[in-house]
Amino acid sequence: MPQSGPLSTFQPPSFREALAVWTRIGLLSFGGPAGQIALMHQELVEKRGWLDETRFLSALNFCMLLPGPEAMQLATYAGWRMHGVAGGLAAGLLFVLPGALLMLGLALLYAAFGSLPVVEALFFGVKAAVLAIVVEALVRVARRALKRPMDWAIAAAAFVALFAFHVPFPAVVAAALAAGYLAASPERDTPDVAAPSRVRLGQTLTTIAVWLVIWIAPLLLIGAIFGPSHVLSQLAVFYSKLAVVTFGGAYAVLTYMAQQVVEGFGWLTPGEMLDALGLAETTPGPLILVTEFVGVLAAWRHGGDWPLLMGVLGGLVTLWATFAPCFLWIFAGAPYIDWLTREPRLSGALRAVTAAVVGVILNLTLWFALHVLFREVVPVVWGPVSPSLPVLSSFNPALGALAVLALIIVFATRNILAALAVCAAASLIGSMLF
Repeated sequence: MPQSGPLSTFQPPSFREALAVWTRIGLLSFGGPAGQIALMHQELVEKRGWLDETRFLSALNFCMLLPGPEAMQLATYAGWRMHGVAGGLAAGLLFVLPGALLMLGLALLYAAFGSLPVVEALFFGVKAAVLAIVVEALVRVARRALKRPMDWAIAAAAFVALFAFHVPFPAVVAAALAAGYLAASPERDTPDVAAPSRVRLGQTLTTIAVWLVIWIAPLLLIGAIFGPSHVLSQLAVFYSKLAVVTFGGAYAVLTYMAQQVVEGFGWLTPGEMLDALGLAETTPGPLILVTEFVGVLAAWRHGGDWPLLMGVLGGLVTLWATFAPCFLWIFAGAPYIDWLTREPRLSGALRAVTAAVVGVILNLTLWFALHVLFREVVPVVWGPVSPSLPVLSSFNPALGALAVLALIIVFATRNILAALAVCAAASLIGSMLF
């Protein structure tokens, strides 16, 4: 039966010590899911041993199967693993809050003054540093996840399916699950994993009911106060729907979301949507924080005499609708992860997902690199194959040089802060001189 709580031999850190680490992770969580997952592996597995390799990868596999930002959910699981619900809340909230506060401030400034040259110059350099962080993260994750020829084959197949054929992410994960399940031995090969203890079904159902109320009740109150046609109510409904279909993280739904925001609701212009994505890619926290930018601008423009207040409320509504469900998925499902790990065929299926995740991260890394280094990326159709390729003449040499500098810093020192600071400073000085 499923289990709950830590191993008997595991000594968790103090809650205060864990809070300091969750804060550090939240402040340094640049680079999208690839960089964030690698950062947590470095902090939780390599440096401190708070999670072992098997448990970390098992939790990552589980989070990849859930809707929503997998890195934030992985942090929530790690916090829950050590300190229960309070630990999960602390880890998940601190993963999101630094980026959310920064995004709120930038979105309010943008709504009031438009794009800010100084901010643009800083984030120009940050993009190059983030690219280096993501590349280094990809290398580290691949080294740990790809051990067998089958792992490499699944990772390669996942990348080709996503990059060249645009196969939906859920289909890629489903294929990996099936391949891993069928190839796995029915005999248990992980006797060192502690036997799970029982989790009652009633406990799981209670957790689901509580978090459904926490998620939905405030949004229903918004609708009751402002009416169903008000922009805050529309934000609540739209992003609550997105929260349950964002399998594969934010990248999987960005196109649909951007189209609805620009063409469906008319909340942002296409240029503003691109600015929002650029800010989300170069600030800490999940990429899905782009929803907060949209919520701030949409509510600001419908705020009448109180644009600032409405902008803040718009950001809060989108944050709540986006992230409250994540706690529901983790607190209801986390007690079952060790049970899944102990079942041989299910463990094999999850291991295959780990390999597929490397292909997913490679696809995200390439996508990010192309959009950072080239001003123009276009789809090229060759029969059923339709990869997005750069227009070589649109290469940005300044960003290319900064990216090389960041790669040297990151691979030589593994110091994320140094890479971010040097590239941001170089970009700002360059913009002032030239």
